[in-house]
Amino acid sequence: MQKMRVATAGMIVFVFLTAALAQKASQHLLSADELKTLVPTDFFFRGQKAPTQLRNSAGFELADGKVTLAALVDVSGYSTAIQQKYQGLLITEVKLNIGGSALPPGEYGFGFAADKFVVMNVASEDVLSTGYQTDAEMKRPVPLKLEQDGAGYKLYAGKKWVALKPE
Repeated sequence: MQKMRVATAGMIVFVFLTAALAQKASQHLLSADELKTLVPTDFFFRGQKAPTQLRNSAGFELADGKVTLAALVDVSGYSTAIQQKYQGLLITEVKLNIGGSALPPGEYGFGFAADKFVVMNVASEDVLSTGYQTDAEMKRPVPLKLEQDGAGYKLYAGKKWVALKPE
């Protein structure tokens, strides 16, 4: 009888432990369904709301559940000066290292302008500017995508990309 109780208790502990491990999130790129629930339909930037392009959105979730999102926006209502550097939104719940520069958690606009990747606060003031890479070998570039790259990610706009590393 004692052996039966020990075996039953062991099975219960095993079941609970297995369930807890199964629920533990792992770092991953967000699926299309996850993006639908997380990407805002509009993004406030420089005194206006711009509609986001869900089809051109990407993101990742870390093991602790913190998320980083990027999406292109419709910038047709903005001045030409802003349109030249504002292409999308970047929302991050974690500190990011972008091209060797630190970006704290927050909501930002971004763009691949001239020869730089520029990140701006919602007032359109530059907070980070770094060089980007070009992937000349890419066969089918798309407007926006995110690829896992070791412990970090590559944010692509066409053939241009910049490394994002969560810290």
